[in-house]
Parts: sequence; structure tokens; C-alpha cells
Amino acid sequence: MATVTIIMGSKSDLPGVKPAYDTLKEFGIDTEMLVLSAHRTPDEVAELTKNADKKGIKVFIAAAGKAAHLAGVIAAGTVRPVIGIPVKSSFMDGLDSLLSTVQMPSGIPVATVAVGGSVNAALLAVQMLALSSPELSAKLLDYKEKMKKDVLAQNESLQKEI
Repeated sequence: MATVTIIMGSKSDLPGVKPAYDTLKEFGIDTEMLVLSAHRTPDEVAELTKNADKKGIKVFIAAAGKAAHLAGVIAAGTVRPVIGIPVKSSFMDGLDSLLSTVQMPSGIPVATVAVGGSVNAALLAVQMLALSSPELSAKLLDYKEKMKKDVLAQNESLQKEI
């Protein structure tokens, strides 16, 4: 049973998707990663989305490049939130993937992060789950406080250098 399911269209997407997986694990969220294609394994994608309740899936993250239909196909088959990660391809530096992911028809929403924005996809999933989890909310506040301290430390270091 996975709370968040990350699906990538090809195993070659793994380097760009792994940071999302690592971030979710950092927050203690049960996560699985799968390789499924909107075009090459449509039956398997449909079966997964149809059984999201049985599998305990609360949020989907989908990473795909080029035509990047994976997130939309998942969103069409579920009422669970879907977060799309456009993958940078050799064509148009991922702009094609971004547009394919973000330009969904009315009634099929996909939250979309930046090209290659897997950490933000994971954090968005954590924020969604934190709506019903005070523990996750506290972890998010800690995460943001750490980011603040890191930036302030960088500023202090810069001030000593100039």
C-alpha cells in the first residue's frame, strides 16, 4: 500500500524523478515508483487508477517527456490529485512536455510543477497530505525553517567575504 505513487513514462526518467522519491521518504511517506506509459501500457495505467482506493493511493505524481500525456491519462481515470512533472527532452528543452502537462481540458485537472521540478512535486504531495495530518504539517514547518536558516547562513557567509 503506497500513499503516493510516482509513475514515470520510461526508466530513463529515473534520475529526474528520484529526488521526489527521496523527498517523500524524508517525510516518512510510503511511496512507490513505477514505469508505465500512457501510450504503451494504457491498460495497466487504467487498472492502477481504477484500483487507487484499494491500493491506498492518495496522490499520484506522473513524470513524462515529449508528448507527456501520462499525468492527464492518470487524472482522467481517478479522483485522486495528480501532480505532473514535465521531463526535459531533447526537443524544446522540455517546453513541449510542460505544455502537454499543463494544458489539460476542463474537468481533468493536473497540478504541474516546473520542468524537472520533482522536489516541488513531492512537497506539493506532502502539503496535500498534511491537510489531514498535523504531524506532516509540523514536518513541513520544520523543513521551511531549515531552508530559512540555510539562506541566512549563506548571507552571513557572503557578508564575511565582501
